[in-house]
Amino acid sequence: MGPLEGMKVLDLSHVMAGPTCALMLADMGADVVKVEKLPGGDDVRRQVPPRIGDEAASFLMMNRNKRGIALDLKAEGGRRVLERLVAGADVLVENFSPGTMERLGVGYERLAGINPALVYCSVTGFGRTGPDARRRGFDLVAQATSGIMSFTGEGPGRPPVKCGAPLTDITAGILAAMGVVAAYANRLRTGRGQVVDTSLFEAGIVHTYWQSAIAFATGVAPGAMGSAHPLSAPYQAFEAEDGWLVVGGANQANWLRLVDALEAPGLRDDPRFAENRDRIVNVAALEAELAPLFRRRKVADWLARLEEAGVPCAPVNDVLQMHAHPQAIARGMVTEVEHATLGRVRTIGTPVKFSRTPGGVRRGAPLLGQHTREVLREAEIGSLFEEGAVAEP
Repeated sequence: MGPLEGMKVLDLSHVMAGPTCALMLADMGADVVKVEKLPGGDDVRRQVPPRIGDEAASFLMMNRNKRGIALDLKAEGGRRVLERLVAGADVLVENFSPGTMERLGVGYERLAGINPALVYCSVTGFGRTGPDARRRGFDLVAQATSGIMSFTGEGPGRPPVKCGAPLTDITAGILAAMGVVAAYANRLRTGRGQVVDTSLFEAGIVHTYWQSAIAFATGVAPGAMGSAHPLSAPYQAFEAEDGWLVVGGANQANWLRLVDALEAPGLRDDPRFAENRDRIVNVAALEAELAPLFRRRKVADWLARLEEAGVPCAPVNDVLQMHAHPQAIARGMVTEVEHATLGRVRTIGTPVKFSRTPGGVRRGAPLLGQHTREVLREAEIGSLFEEGAVAEP
């Protein structure tokens, strides 16, 4: 069932960053119980359209492989249930605004007193320390604050652009999962838990490695370059006769192969493009020389020629084309899972493969409170449904 089989995780998180962390752990075999708030559950349940049946498509994506219970943590009964579950858990993941868990009376100090071995993972907008610790964070805010939006876009004089994917949400979730596994490994040696603390802001910063290296070295903040690369050229998208493709002439050998494939021998001897450093300095001129050459053929023709020449290249796929890609299918990155009311639902597969302990997609996202009674029974907790502190469908 995966290398993390036996790990018990309580997922109190919502929307995307925390659920991504718990999703990664669940895909690797952990028993993840998603603890949703009452009333209403995770706000992603209301991020519609689109729906699949009566369920939000976004919720189905982010919460597969998890069991689900619903608790009112503002009620004494709900807090008692959580504390009982914490006593038998290995990991708790939350991404509430800073201070929320403490105000509810279930902050780390309280829960660590119940279970000193608990790995408590907190994903926030800006981290649990520092002058911005109390600021709420969203992907858009983190992409702007971390500098990503300053070098994403078409070029100088054009508006700043957010990366189309919720980059900092997803990356923060992956960093959190990495931190949880590291803290869990330490716990297996020492018997002691700890707080794992990461943020959307820091997740954005780690995507600036190249741009930060340039800024540290030059004192100049790199700007937007469209699809081009700040350290390699040509390494970007070009428009062909019938669509777009990307070309990676990222070293001298690939540059020379590209020149031959383009049937443009004059470029080989042009001093503006002799070495990579020259091409970087003259990247606008380089693009102006290459663009009309690429418009002479169709995407498929260029891909065949460039592949034969050994030049890294690819078509610019849309998401549906990616779903249909034979490699995505072969790697199990597009798969189906059984849902309690919807039947078979397509979803994205697990991105890390293990030779001896394969993980995978085992169950669909839960209905609100679907496994409440099952989880309470496992924890030997008496019925609290009458109090309204817990709920099931």
